[in-house]
Amino acid sequence: MSTPLEPIISEFETQEQADSYQRWFRERVQASLDDPRPSIPHDDVMGEMRELIAKRRDAAS
Repeated sequence: MSTPLEPIISEFETQEQADSYQRWFRERVQASLDDPRPSIPHDDVMGEMRELIAKRRDAAS
């Protein structure tokens, strides 16, 4: 049985859930670091997102 965690201290109900999430998170970060594709600069991504949001806002009005 897993140890219950204090809700004020952790968003997880048990230590087992917290450990499982940590494993999953570390695997995702490592996969991202190992990805051979070139990185996309933050400003480029933000510019694309601003355009997408503006197009959807215009289409909705």
